[in-house]
Amino acid sequence: MEKKKKSHIYLIGFMGTGKSTVSKTLKELLRWKEIEMDDEIVRECGMEIPAIFEKYGENYFRDRETELLRKIAQEGAAIVSCGGGAVLRRENLEIMKDSGIIVLLSAKPETVYQRVKGNSSRPLLKDRMSVAGIAELMEQRREAYESACDRIVATDHKTPLQIGKEIVELIR
Repeated sequence: MEKKKKSHIYLIGFMGTGKSTVSKTLKELLRWKEIEMDDEIVRECGMEIPAIFEKYGENYFRDRETELLRKIAQEGAAIVSCGGGAVLRRENLEIMKDSGIIVLLSAKPETVYQRVKGNSSRPLLKDRMSVAGIAELMEQRREAYESACDRIVATDHKTPLQIGKEIVELIR
């Protein structure tokens, strides 16, 4: 089987670090297709993420992520905004590494809290909607994120355009 060219930019990171916003900016800068993984899963399942978690559980949702990544890896160049937990599964990580560059968007817990505090559609923050709760979950995932990525870009106090241009420079 012919090896697929690495043609994707996978944006990973904790919820609220700017993956969705930055992917839209990169779409404009690079003129590539943009894929918002969570939106695709919602569309395919016909229900919002909290409902998917409630009805089927987190493992079902993670299985949908893996299926979607397999499909994306076979397509042409795209900017992929990954769900916050996508890199926690080894198989997902292998798919991403084989087909693209993985960019970790980072932010301080205080920044994340300011960005997500009014959002009730984040099931994993349901009982952790505080700076301390976010910091705890971020720390649990920090090693997985950092070992998965090819590059890290901090998003605190930067505009989406500044972040997008920084990523474009990193990949060129």
